[in-house]
Amino acid sequence: MTSPSLPRALGRTTWAIPEGYIPPESNGPPEMLSHETACLLNTGGRDANVRITIYFADRDPIGPFNVVVPARRTRHLRFNDLSEPASIPRGTDYSSVIESDVPIIVQHTRLDSRQAAAALLSTVAYAE
Repeated sequence: MTSPSLPRALGRTTWAIPEGYIPPESNGPPEMLSHETACLLNTGGRDANVRITIYFADRDPIGPFNVVVPARRTRHLRFNDLSEPASIPRGTDYSSVIESDVPIIVQHTRLDSRQAAAALLSTVAYAE
């Protein structure tokens, strides 16, 4: 077992989330805004420099979106909030590829609050 003073980098450097969709509407208070999230976990001793590329069925990809996940930290990144180099359109199917210079773990979550009875979906992404 690795002690907290000697971090072990868990995970992989390339991940894919083939199913992406940011619902165009929401129901309820601001914290119930429909969204997609990538939960990024960096258990290692070095910051993770992460690049995200978004793919569509009918247009060229956008990206990369560059984010940093500090060493031994987690970052919950809402796809709704990505804006540079472009925003991800709402109500459009997309896929994402997440690449890191150090191993990380990626989990995908969607909150769909278009109906009053909100739906939450979560799964670990595919790792290569």
